[in-house]
Amino acid sequence: MNVKALWERYQHHLCVCPSIGMQLDISRMGFPDDYLRHMEPAVQNAFHSMALLESGVVANPDENRMVGHYWLRSPELSPSPEIRREIEQTVKSILKFANAVHTGSIKPEKRARFTRLLCIGIGGSALGPQFVSDALGTSHDRLKPFFLDNTDPDGIDRVLSEIGNHLAETLTIVISKSGGTIETRNGMMETAVAYRKNKLKFEKHAVAITGVGSKLDNEAINRKWIAKFPMWEWVGGRTSITSAVGLLPMALQGIDIIDFIGGASRCDAFTRNPVTSTNPAALLALMWHYATDGRGSRDMVIIPYKDRLQLFAKYLQQLIMESLGKEKDLDGKTVNQGIAVYGNKGATDQHAYVQQLREGVNNFFVTFIEVLEDRTGRSIEVEPGVTSGDYLNSYLQGTRNALYENGRHSLTITIDRLEARSIGALIALYERAVGLYASLVNINAYHQPGVEAGKKMAGAVIAIQNQVLAYLHKNSGQSFTVEEVAKAISAKESVEVIFKVLMHASANKDHKIKRTAGKEIFSSKYESSR
Repeated sequence: MNVKALWERYQHHLCVCPSIGMQLDISRMGFPDDYLRHMEPAVQNAFHSMALLESGVVANPDENRMVGHYWLRSPELSPSPEIRREIEQTVKSILKFANAVHTGSIKPEKRARFTRLLCIGIGGSALGPQFVSDALGTSHDRLKPFFLDNTDPDGIDRVLSEIGNHLAETLTIVISKSGGTIETRNGMMETAVAYRKNKLKFEKHAVAITGVGSKLDNEAINRKWIAKFPMWEWVGGRTSITSAVGLLPMALQGIDIIDFIGGASRCDAFTRNPVTSTNPAALLALMWHYATDGRGSRDMVIIPYKDRLQLFAKYLQQLIMESLGKEKDLDGKTVNQGIAVYGNKGATDQHAYVQQLREGVNNFFVTFIEVLEDRTGRSIEVEPGVTSGDYLNSYLQGTRNALYENGRHSLTITIDRLEARSIGALIALYERAVGLYASLVNINAYHQPGVEAGKKMAGAVIAIQNQVLAYLHKNSGQSFTVEEVAKAISAKESVEVIFKVLMHASANKDHKIKRTAGKEIFSSKYESSR
């Protein structure tokens, strides 16, 4: 396509959204001229499905749940006065609590003020807060944030070590809807021990975000934690950023949550527009559908040209892959849907995987994210008339052009400036695009049976581990091969699991298991060292 034709295509397809400070360029996705017209009936059906979702229909039949993250930023749209009151009261409570912490009205056990914030959660209870914290945090944060988002002992030690002597002035938020999430429970228990080792009471520094009546809710009540905030059944983890899950850490850090909610609300309102050509969420979903043939045949590469957005791809991995990665469609047909997401920041990628994107296997489409404002205030000139930000912009444009020249698809999201409002809008844009795309491919974006299957299998491994260790400790003084242990506990079908369990147990001091190497790894013997 010549330069004139490309410019005309750009002008025709650029979606300008002034009310949310955003633009979406789809001109370099390579779709034919009749594609949008051909897909219009399907898009209108997706708009209808989205309207039903927002009205409060049961959108997750597996669990008989509504899906209401949109109400969090527009409570007046919620299906009942009770839900509206709960949402509005929670935001007021968060603002009041954060102010009390900042002013010292709520303070730690042995210090005058809280200065650190530790968030313990996993998945949607961690990725969203981490992304926003990194995107909007400054050196003047009211509380410096830290996160425990895994059950990795070394990772836990690393975070607690970074907090160090400031643990006495650290407010810890434990986030789990059910209160029984294993990774979160483990992080909470390890953190509680750290407080006790420092002669501090965990409950004097602890806040819960959880479902009413959950294990964590009862723990917070019985142990008299500082406060607790609700998680509702109708909010999924990966869309919980505008609930207390995201808002409480933001407010404590010092981020303007009213602006954040406002940005998401404005984007929701803008993307309810049923005119496809001026709806950026619909266009985004359509470009995903075109690029992947509606079957996930290409990967989604996210490249934000802003350091503060470096965690956005990680956040989108859960939002998109957990929502769209489904074995069955709504009719029960096996479809194995999904779109793989990966990415990093520009211009770092000029020196990383852009080489493959331009010249390697063509199994992807790129989303560039551009932020027009470089920084607050003026920049120095690194060359006459040229700033560092000019170079960042030139790398974006250069990479975009280089990919286009080689027939690689890309789209570009442009944001006026990075602030709470624009981050809220960006998140809301992708949340709605996910919902619309799910309708286009006839799947339920709001359940995750694969995640639950993995949790159940992990529980089965722990059960086998308990059997294995009990057998070895009972027969202390004797050593056994993996196969001998498997036979002894009637678990021959789990011999590989037992091998991995014993390798792990013998590498750590916790379970007191000794490994004696054999001629080859599978003939090694294990015994209790108690």
